[in-house]
Amino acid sequence: MGEYSLVLLSGGVGKRMKLDMPKQFLLLAGKPLFVHVLEKVDRLQVVKEIIMPCPSEFIEKTEEIINKYGFTTPIKCVVGGGTRQESVFKGLQAADYDNVIIHESVRPFVSEKDFMRLIETSNENAIFGLDIPFTVLRGGEVVEGNLERDELLNVQLPHKFDAKKLLYAHQCAAEDGLNFTEDASLYFHYFRSDIAVLPGSEYNIKITKPIDRILAEAIYKETILLGD
Repeated sequence: MGEYSLVLLSGGVGKRMKLDMPKQFLLLAGKPLFVHVLEKVDRLQVVKEIIMPCPSEFIEKTEEIINKYGFTTPIKCVVGGGTRQESVFKGLQAADYDNVIIHESVRPFVSEKDFMRLIETSNENAIFGLDIPFTVLRGGEVVEGNLERDELLNVQLPHKFDAKKLLYAHQCAAEDGLNFTEDASLYFHYFRSDIAVLPGSEYNIKITKPIDRILAEAIYKETILLGD
């Protein structure tokens, strides 16, 4: 099973939410979004450290909140990058273990079971994914072509990787000037090796837009009723 570093991306600045603070500080049931994630990760014995890439001006605030909740897993806040990719790269550079899990602070409905399913998967590289339930076309102002929905995947986090290989892939991407929106595509671009896909959850939403706050409150109430 191994031991893991977990990089918890916390570098958002809340533009799409039209906020004056990063969206990971939004409250859900009275707690910041990232605290909901930390509470679950803190119970995973195989996760030996948590690294949080944050905007430099919010590191102190993040650390104050972390100290308030008294987590037992060591948590390191590091200065994030200007992009998601750069923030992962910085997080990986601070990681001390051979295996790494990547997750996002604004996905608060990930469960301990999700993390354990990922960790217990025999493939050293694995992600969560969902089928795409709607039609997707290629185009902009006009339709330019069809895409086969059965060949597409809605990528969810968390992901897990061999930490050294993922770090190497990030180094290559930085040198090549290539940008990726998540790490499975980046890793695959350089290694072309198997990345297992586990069935994701429709509850595991990413809170990035104002309507997501409404969905989050509804999901929270339902998960409490379900005892998850």
